Amino acid sequence: MNDAADNGVRGNDGGVRGRRDRVARHPTPGPHNSLWSWPDAKHPFRVILNYVCIVLARHSPSLRSKNWLLRRIGVTVGSGVSWGLESTPDVFWPELITVGDDAIVGYDATLLCHEFLQDEYRTGEVRIGERAMIGAGAVVLPGVDIGPDAQVAANSLVTEDVPAGETWAGVPAEPVTRRSDGD
Repeated sequence: MNDAADNGVRGNDGGVRGRRDRVARHPTPGPHNSLWSWPDAKHPFRVILNYVCIVLARHSPSLRSKNWLLRRIGVTVGSGVSWGLESTPDVFWPELITVGDDAIVGYDATLLCHEFLQDEYRTGEVRIGERAMIGAGAVVLPGVDIGPDAQVAANSLVTEDVPAGETWAGVPAEPVTRRSDGD
């Protein structure tokens, strides 16, 4: 795996920041795991509205309809973005997703902006760069940046930033290296 210096972004102080530095932690004290506290984190009616719009978008064959519906719930959707059937943006915090112009989010891909854990939940932005491609069935975790023209292979789990122009694959996703003809 790469360290944060390989794929993080520079913070205001000039230091390199990785996904974990961009994820906010929200403690949830009590006898149950953090998922029990979701109504305190997000109003239930807002989650219901988000869910309905996401279900409609997931099943609509029209890219214009998908983009329109997802913008209504706060997803920042660039021009010419294509969402595959069954692709799913985060239902709790869709407003933390930005998808750049002409990007592709493949069939059944999932963009998560939250993680519910035992004693806390975490939230973080997901940013997909211009002309980036997310393969079918891929899962992108909170706080991850996918750079412009980057590619994520089908069924990958993206736990780290993917730099511009690179191709990543696997669980967890790692850079794909190509052998030269002489190897």
